[in-house]
Amino acid sequence: MKKIKKRGFTLVEVMTVVIIVGILASIAVPLYRTNVRKAMAAEGAALLGSVRTAQRIYYSEHGRYTSNKDDLGIDVTGNKYFTDYEIVSADENGFTARTTGTGDAAGITVTIDQDGNLTYSGI
Repeated sequence: MKKIKKRGFTLVEVMTVVIIVGILASIAVPLYRTNVRKAMAAEGAALLGSVRTAQRIYYSEHGRYTSNKDDLGIDVTGNKYFTDYEIVSADENGFTARTTGTGDAAGITVTIDQDGNLTYSGI
């Protein structure tokens, strides 16, 4: 008579693998979400980089920064997460502009000043 050799995994072995995968997933998912939000914020930084460039051009022509968005003529169509911006303050010494995310990027705010210093919140 031949002995039949049992093949396969025991329930303990399967449960051990499931627990290990669960622990890895609980670590990876928050890291992934943070990186996705940072990537979304990069769109806001690019938008504000355009604002800064337009402000510098305006300053070179008028000797001061403007608080009127229409003076800058920036087109924000084509942006997915950051579709508008505001100029918080502007005078002859400097300016501050801010954009806030919409949709999946809701809660992310990016701010820039005349020196190009970016500040992120909500990431």
